[in-house]
Amino acid sequence: MLGCKRDYVDGFAEEERISHQDDGQDGLYLRGSLSQVSSNRVEAWTREVQFLLRQEGRPVSELVGNMSTVRVMTKDWTNTDEATQWIRQTGAVSHEPFALYLGLNLPHPYQTRSLGPTAGGSTFRSSPYWLTKVSSELVSVPKWLPMSAMHPVDFYSTVTKNCSGAFTVDEVKSIRTFYYAMCAEADAMLGQVISALRETGLLNNTVVIFTADHGELAMEHRQFYKMSMLEGSSHVPLLITGPGLMSGLQVDQLVSLVDLYPTVLEIAGISAPVDLSGHSLLPLISTSSDFSKKSHSDWVLSEYHGCNANASTYMLRVGHWKYITYSDGLSVPPQLFNLALDKDELYNVVFKFPDVQAHLDKLLRDIVDYPEVSKAVHLYNKEAFSAWRDSLGSNYSQVIANLRWHMDWQKDVFANERAIDEWLSDSDG
Repeated sequence: MLGCKRDYVDGFAEEERISHQDDGQDGLYLRGSLSQVSSNRVEAWTREVQFLLRQEGRPVSELVGNMSTVRVMTKDWTNTDEATQWIRQTGAVSHEPFALYLGLNLPHPYQTRSLGPTAGGSTFRSSPYWLTKVSSELVSVPKWLPMSAMHPVDFYSTVTKNCSGAFTVDEVKSIRTFYYAMCAEADAMLGQVISALRETGLLNNTVVIFTADHGELAMEHRQFYKMSMLEGSSHVPLLITGPGLMSGLQVDQLVSLVDLYPTVLEIAGISAPVDLSGHSLLPLISTSSDFSKKSHSDWVLSEYHGCNANASTYMLRVGHWKYITYSDGLSVPPQLFNLALDKDELYNVVFKFPDVQAHLDKLLRDIVDYPEVSKAVHLYNKEAFSAWRDSLGSNYSQVIANLRWHMDWQKDVFANERAIDEWLSDSDG
């Protein structure tokens, strides 16, 4: 299995304990407290605080190397080399069933080194070699709503992703072109794996799955990165090939990443546990499947509780309808998009189709009690942040001021700390 390894949900199920470390410099620091991971966590915990701080570097494109520079993401290529070496030296000679997972960072944007160790990934980097694989004349420039017309959560995301400033058409097109070039490089890694399987005679009896855990907005909706239920972020590739599977088939059925687990189990001939959220995809793609007896949910659910979005977010996709609701379903307005008529998701028609909203909201609540989930996440955020702050002791002010948002934070340190104190003390907030 080849997957693009990216962190789709930045919620934090496992608490990380950070120990004190005296580095001999002014003040007391925490090991890892200035890391990118710590910034992600603190930003997620404090997303409901009443401030707007840039949490990412401004997205940029960066040209490296020349026409002979094929391996831009060297770590991914090293892992791909190791995977194909294993196929040739172990998989091909063992004559035993095997499962191989190869996780790639591409086409995830690169960390912006100039912004220091807490920086996120906002650099779209490629070489002239890969840029020649992209038909730049076909790269579109997405339409944007005016900032004043944006949904409040989308507005928050745009600001925290450092995309609220001015961008020229050339800048936007360059970022998107470089992103597609990065996709081309990832495609070549998949090609290397396929070639190794073909050359060792394994391709005809091996199932290959290519997918990712999130997409890339690439300046759609005045955003880059993920953390959104809009199509650029939530709609991911899923390609499956192997023996007994139909060739050239494009399935219209809505499916989800939770379907991969039961699919892999069925491929391996292992009985799936009862009450799984997902369904095997084999009935949709197998040559021996009885099409009349296919059974699969007609909806897809996604939820997000991390940074760059200031409310718990829930998306239900049914047919051409996409329903997005937030928090308790009341305090933040919902969104409804008809993707058949509005593929760019520019027109929120939630007030135009109240019956559709009511139906989808009831269905969503039948699947997950999202107001209760939001309440639990809200409580967790406060408790986790308080524990983190207490662990820092007198060093709290210095550490929080030097997270990824440090440039904005320094503009009014006391106001930002006060906003956090008010959030923690608000029993209703």
